[in-house]
Amino acid sequence: MQDKLMIKYIKKENQKGMEILIDQYNALITSVVRYHLGTLINYEEECVSDTLLAIWDNIEGFEKDKNSFKNWICAIAKYKAIDYKRKYLNKIETSSLDEQTYYIDKNLLKVEIQEELNETLNFLSEEDKEIFRRYYLDDESVVDIANDKKLAISSIHSKLSRGKAKIRKALLNDGGK
Repeated sequence: MQDKLMIKYIKKENQKGMEILIDQYNALITSVVRYHLGTLINYEEECVSDTLLAIWDNIEGFEKDKNSFKNWICAIAKYKAIDYKRKYLNKIETSSLDEQTYYIDKNLLKVEIQEELNETLNFLSEEDKEIFRRYYLDDESVVDIANDKKLAISSIHSKLSRGKAKIRKALLNDGGK
């Protein structure tokens, strides 16, 4: 009952909804963020805040028929944390500071991101994994992938769309963790 009221308030952009959300789910969001951030504890508070903002901004995307509110916010928290890992890794790779000033091993961070990615893509066939990696990680165009795989462009779009749906369903059924 409280979730319905909270969602209603947030959809109407009433701050009371966020107060209820924070009271009820802040510990859960923090634990999901902490788990997925791993060694990046300095970014935890900022990531939790961004997660709360993403919930506020994307509340219209919540569909109660497809998922519980709790699972939905866990998924948002997980992906925000993964985004923070990527952002931090990019910052390390582009920084011109002396290597000795890094207090986090960037190789360990790369391994953590790769493990998260493998876990996420584990729900796809080998061919779909390759397409996902090429499109989302290597920034290859759909046209290039279609030409290389000798598939129609619409087929690549379909594989990406179905793959996202399959991953979303599997992750949400797993509680977003």
